[in-house]
Amino acid sequence: MAQTSPQTFAVTPTSNAPAAGREVVSSSTLWKVIFASAGGTMIEWYDFYIFGSLAAIISTHFFPKDNPTASFLLTLGTFATGFVVRPFGALVFGRIGDIVGRKYAFLVTLLLMGGATALIGFLPTYDKIGLLAPIALVLIRLVQGLALGGEYGGAAVYVAEHAPDEKRGFYTSFIQITATLGLFISLAVILSTRLLVGEEAFKEWGWRIPFLLSVLLVGVSFYVRSRLKESPIFSKLKAEGKTSTAPIKDSLGNKRNWKVILVALFGATAGQGVVWYTGQFYALYFLQNTLKVPFITATIVIASALALGMPFFVFFGALSDRIGRKKIMLAGNLCGAIGFFPVFWAMKQNADNPVVLTALVFVLVLFVTMVYGPIAAYLVEAFPAKVRYTSLSIPYHVGNGVFGGLLPLIASSVTVATGNIYAGLLYPIAVALITVVVGGIFLKERSDVRLWDELDRAA
Repeated sequence: MAQTSPQTFAVTPTSNAPAAGREVVSSSTLWKVIFASAGGTMIEWYDFYIFGSLAAIISTHFFPKDNPTASFLLTLGTFATGFVVRPFGALVFGRIGDIVGRKYAFLVTLLLMGGATALIGFLPTYDKIGLLAPIALVLIRLVQGLALGGEYGGAAVYVAEHAPDEKRGFYTSFIQITATLGLFISLAVILSTRLLVGEEAFKEWGWRIPFLLSVLLVGVSFYVRSRLKESPIFSKLKAEGKTSTAPIKDSLGNKRNWKVILVALFGATAGQGVVWYTGQFYALYFLQNTLKVPFITATIVIASALALGMPFFVFFGALSDRIGRKKIMLAGNLCGAIGFFPVFWAMKQNADNPVVLTALVFVLVLFVTMVYGPIAAYLVEAFPAKVRYTSLSIPYHVGNGVFGGLLPLIASSVTVATGNIYAGLLYPIAVALITVVVGGIFLKERSDVRLWDELDRAA
């Protein structure tokens, strides 16, 4: 089997390659692919974010109750463990996706995530089994993080390898909606359950219901995904014996690929991660724990802002097909760095006005859609097909899992340590500004990359 040399490893744009051997995907098939991929990814985000949305309640059941602040920070730490292991999940399932196939990898991640989430719903509390409760909770979060580390890359690559080059940003933006949609649905299910069973019952046992519902959602999604075919580009690679036999080595052992990974991390995904978690999760914690907005009111505010903002993922994804990915993503990071302090200050001044709070959180979500809408298309275009799943998953999950996932814990800890309710914002502002500088200098515009051309050149 012929091996790809480091010199020919990078994806480069070209417009005059022959079209022979290319599979043209019909519009109806493409939408089925998007529906199945986005639906499964949304459920995995739902599973992952239930924990974060219920952090305040979970802290009372799985950690000692004598110090509520410490218990809450420990819960955020447990929440963060799921993010920290996401890069390892990216390596494990990225390797599977680049060797066995995109479809197989994200079927496995779906089952792992669903099973782990359901287990939280059955887990005995600290009052029943003592320290075994938080230990088991951390282990389950590790499994969730590993599964999520493999899910996103598979869904993004799978859709992009079906989509036409000129609309890749538009079609992959539907995958980008899934993270916000998963959070929205988790908040909606939590709110509905809380209203249905009552405040006291929800705090006592009703919080388990959203976790247990995961079994039903995952079952439906697995059935839909299992009926899909493999992506046409990967199928062609595999048929011709051109898939990588060692995708981790080919991704991390190649200097040119390493440079692209580092630029993607510090020039795109690190800033995207902190903007995402500031605009959605940290905003929720700020409302609940700092401004003492009632739980139901804070949930409605966040959910309403998310619902209003979701169409803009597609808007900016489609816009990136016309004007490029880079300028939109960097503009979103810059807007976040400049706008976080004024928006959170305004939230403090209007803590008793849900309408104004919703409008302010919507502004934060708008920043999120700018950095997140085009990024799947950019990451797919940055790496060659034979190691695409592994390579794009590394910067994405380090940027989101480490820089973004640790944000609630870091920002909350800084706020507690300093006594300044705005001090925690220094962290996302600094990371977003680093991304603007690094991305502005080193990030290459790749929206003109044509994915099939790489295979044609190799042929």
